[in-house]
Order: sequence, then C-alpha cells, then structure tokens
Amino acid sequence: MQTYLPLSMLFFIGLILAGSVPINDNNNPSDTEKYNERLSELSEYFKSSGVDIDGLLQDSRFELYEGIGDQFRNSAERRTLNLEEYKGVLGYADKRERITGFINDNRDKLEEAEQEYDIPKYVIAAIIGIESDYGRNIGRHNPFNAYASMYAVDYRADFARAQLKELLEFVERHDIDVFELKSSYAGAMTFAQFIPYSLNKWFVGDDIFDMDNNIMSVGNYLAYFKERTGSVERSVYRYNPSQLYTDAVMALARDAEQLANR
Repeated sequence: MQTYLPLSMLFFIGLILAGSVPINDNNNPSDTEKYNERLSELSEYFKSSGVDIDGLLQDSRFELYEGIGDQFRNSAERRTLNLEEYKGVLGYADKRERITGFINDNRDKLEEAEQEYDIPKYVIAAIIGIESDYGRNIGRHNPFNAYASMYAVDYRADFARAQLKELLEFVERHDIDVFELKSSYAGAMTFAQFIPYSLNKWFVGDDIFDMDNNIMSVGNYLAYFKERTGSVERSVYRYNPSQLYTDAVMALARDAEQLANR
C-alpha cells in the first residue's frame, strides 16, 4: 500500500534536505533519502502520541551517527575473544589497581547499598569500574542522537524508538536539555551506564551524576534481577547480556575482595 505524506511532513523533509538535520556530505543520495524518510517516520510516530520532536531534529546539535550499527556489531562483546583478551580491551589491570581506592572513597554508600539490596559492594564497585572507569568516562555521544540515528539507519529500530520515548519522558520529568546529556554510543548514561528505560525504572535519586545515587541504583538494579534469576552472577548478566562481561565483572569483584582482605 502506498503511503502519502501530509504537506506538513513534506515541508519537514524539505528542511532536512536543506540541511536542518546534519548528515555527512559523503553519503550517497540514496542513503540520505533513506535516512530522511526514516526520521520523518519517527517524527510522525511521536506526533501520533502527542510529542513533537521536530524541534530536536532541527536543532543545530542534532547529529546523525551513520556508523552506529557497526559500533554495535564490532563491540568487544561480539568479537571472538577469550577472557584475557577481553580484559585487555577493558583496561582491566588498571581498573584492578584502582578499585580499592574507589571502594575506600565510597565505602559508606557501598556498604549501605550492600545492606539495602543484598548485593556485594565489590560487585557494585566492579560494575561502575568497568562501565565508566569509576565515573571518569560516561561517553562522548548524545543519547537523543544515538537513538534517532539507530532508527534512521534501521538498526534495532524498535528498541531505539522505545528508548527514545523513555528518554524524552526522563528529560521532561527532570527538566533537562536532552542535548546536554552524554552517553555511550548505545545511549547509556551516568556512571552506572543505564539506558533510559533503566533510568526510569531503577535509578535511585534525582541527580544522575551523583556517585551515591549511582551506587544505590546499581544495587537496586542487581537486586531486582537477583530475585528473578536466583544469583548475583546471573543478575550481572542481565546488566549486559555477555558472558565475557559477566566473567570480567565477577573477576574484578573477587580481586577487589582479595585486595581488601590482605
């Protein structure tokens, strides 16, 4: 069935083609047309729900990440690596050296989270270490750009659209300029690297850049899945569904505990 776009949408596409939405000049025309059609479709979807994202798509800070699908496909978790190779990619040795300092600096909150959620403080510290290098690296992408790009290039489009909806709800509730946020290429934010759905469901506290809140949030998340999977290790797997990731987190947690008990 052929679909005819309303005049308002044709005008919006014209704005995109005129350069309101930055797309790499190296695109071939067919790619540019495809991206524009997908973004228009995304805009119409949100308008049908009473949300207008045209202003965000036309914002000078909107950027299309054309290679975002390849970043997922080439992630360390998807390569054929053994655990030691994966640890090398993560910078595991450096994280191991610094985890004791992180635990000492945040001991009170880590122990509070351990007591509240029945999740070992060493596991919580290990996750924050691997996810954001203990808060040093929260990503250089923007979550709105990431999810809009995923939809535009048709990579995990349903997931991207759902996360974009969660993201817009989150920033509206907290009165945040969405373009001020930083994320991984997957749209994960904060020291805990939560995607928008996880922020809305499990994040504890209002300030997403408060380390205490992140520590409690990791504990809250893991406790939820520990209750459903029956173990801390399987709850870590739900954090990032990769056995390599799970093994690295659990190894770092064991190392931290051994270092603490020397």
